Amino acid sequence: MAAKKPIPGLKLKDLKPSGKKDQNFFEQVYEVARQIPRGRVTSYGAIAACLGARSSGRMVGWAMNAADKVNPRVPAHRVVNRVGLLSGKIHFKPPVRMEQLLKKVWVQVKDDTVVNFPQKFWDPAKELI
Repeated sequence: MAAKKPIPGLKLKDLKPSGKKDQNFFEQVYEVARQIPRGRVTSYGAIAACLGARSSGRMVGWAMNAADKVNPRVPAHRVVNRVGLLSGKIHFKPPVRMEQLLKKVWVQVKDDTVVNFPQKFWDPAKELI
């Protein structure tokens, strides 16, 4: 099978993880993330499930990784993994920035994990109906 020819003018940075150029999924992720109240957190998987793409938590993570370039701002620091771990902190500069931002909005963190995660968890599927 022959390799596909590159699309003229298309750069790798223009492609999204889905292989598409459009921003629709990322934009939807950002809209959900902007609704997370101060003092609460949600997970990548919860955002994906809310958008009807339950198995796309990783794609939500990619969207959060690109969120620093988006306006209006996206509180990417309020999105953690399914057990409350700050798994995305490596994408913050410096990595402790994620924890600092969470503490500013009254979310306590210990050993890179949200304290009282079940109480701090905000489920967009329940809250945005």
